[in-house]
Amino acid sequence: MGNETKKGLNTNSNLYTIVYSAILVIIVAFLLAFVFQALKDRQQANVALDKKKQILNSLNIRDLDDEAAAAKYKEVVLSDDIVNPQGELQQKDTKDNESFGFKLNSANYKNGELAIFTCKVDGATKYVIPVYGAGLWSPISGYIALNDDCETVFGAYFDHEGETAGLGAEIKDDRSWQEKFKDKKLFAPESDKVALSVEKKVEKENAAYQVEAVTGATLTSNGVRDMLQEGIAKYVEYFKKIKK
Repeated sequence: MGNETKKGLNTNSNLYTIVYSAILVIIVAFLLAFVFQALKDRQQANVALDKKKQILNSLNIRDLDDEAAAAKYKEVVLSDDIVNPQGELQQKDTKDNESFGFKLNSANYKNGELAIFTCKVDGATKYVIPVYGAGLWSPISGYIALNDDCETVFGAYFDHEGETAGLGAEIKDDRSWQEKFKDKKLFAPESDKVALSVEKKVEKENAAYQVEAVTGATLTSNGVRDMLQEGIAKYVEYFKKIKK
């Protein structure tokens, strides 16, 4: 009896360590998955609300709280259609104003699926288009609102994922710079080639369709220029059709 060895779990063994670690990993993974699923709807709602605010910003409707922004978006955005670079309507919004073009992203944009938002602001029709490009350190994007002539900018909003604070980040943070786009023309006289641009120095003869670059952020400003010219060009054929 005295020589009998007590049997039980050897907490110092390698097997115990492996099993314990595996169980712990499974529990943590389960908890993370549960939290992700529990918060998924809220996260998606926040992303959608941020997109609505950006579209409203391009329409010069800013500084609204979440509830007011959601209501205003529903009021002023009439449809979110999808067109292609040939100017053909691919999907007409027949349900609400966030079912089709609203769900598109930069990947769709690159594949030729183009969102266009038809809006009504103070009784006047406006068109909002998304644009995507590359800044100095990260992707940049934005929304351009146009008057119903499809050639005059009504408003603009730009965003970025990680540009330099105080320099490239000014495309998002400096409202006064965004407001410089208002009333600019998309095209030079007698041309359907996109002329709207961001330039280090704006000459008087080009002032109708050029905006001065952000000081000290040449590469990001060039990114905005390229983004505008490449992005707007995708919609030119559609603009020609709806102007007829």
